[in-house]
Amino acid sequence: MDIGLVGLGKMGGNMRTRLRDGGHTVVGYDRNPDVSDVASLEELVEKLPSPKVVWVMVPAGDPTWETVKALGELLGDGDLVVDGGNSKYTDDAVNAELLARQGVGFVDCGVSGGVWGLKNGYALMCGGSDENVAKVQPALDTLKPEEGGFVHAGKNPGAGHFAKMVHNGIEYAMMQSYAEGWELLEKVDLIDNVTEVFDSWRSGTVIRSWLLDLLVAALEDDTHLEKLSGYADDSGEGRWTVEAAIDNAVPMNVIAASLFARFTSRQDDSPAMKAIAAMRNQFGGHAVHTEPPVGGDANPTP
Repeated sequence: MDIGLVGLGKMGGNMRTRLRDGGHTVVGYDRNPDVSDVASLEELVEKLPSPKVVWVMVPAGDPTWETVKALGELLGDGDLVVDGGNSKYTDDAVNAELLARQGVGFVDCGVSGGVWGLKNGYALMCGGSDENVAKVQPALDTLKPEEGGFVHAGKNPGAGHFAKMVHNGIEYAMMQSYAEGWELLEKVDLIDNVTEVFDSWRSGTVIRSWLLDLLVAALEDDTHLEKLSGYADDSGEGRWTVEAAIDNAVPMNVIAASLFARFTSRQDDSPAMKAIAAMRNQFGGHAVHTEPPVGGDANPTP
């Protein structure tokens, strides 16, 4: 299929490559001209045959709002916009209504896979009507892993991003558990090789996971995580998950605690947060914070 892709960063750039490798024609636009195929959104839309499908992969909030609004003015009846960023699920109904005024369809799609998605495929969680999801299904089939990894979570706008939000809340809690276990093993004199302990858990145990694999990779590179400061950002989705739990009176003790632990990391150099930072960098290429050079300022390193 022919598809437009707006936002060619760490995720979007790799998605463009995977789609092209799968035989699709992709017209990509990014504010960075070095990676962009076209000079503007207008040119991107002009190059697409009708019905036009444009996938948006830009930061949540104002960048997404502005991009969707601009596309609504450029697209027409029967066209489709897919928001594949980490937008808050409540934004989706607003965007869907805005586009519907122009006869443009809307699909919200939570995307998970980070920098490894190019090779392994992306987990995709979609919200929207059957008709709109069908318009982008060929691209979804190429982006997802060979087995599983795709769900049409619900027909109402926001279903996909809500599913992805809960996914990320669970991710917060899983990483926090591994990180606290790592800190305790590091603390005692009884354990001689913490990295080998974690590595042994990757086979045959009930706690094996891809996150565990990534933590082991980080520890093999930096055994005591001395290159990192104990600071971990939160993307916003952990907060939204806890807010939704409060709104629906759902007890969410562990996920809430893992979110608050990230706030703690901004006050002290927490050893557990070094492990969180390491895992986030491994799976998503997220920035880590390092100590400043003598006479210099501390800056995140990509």
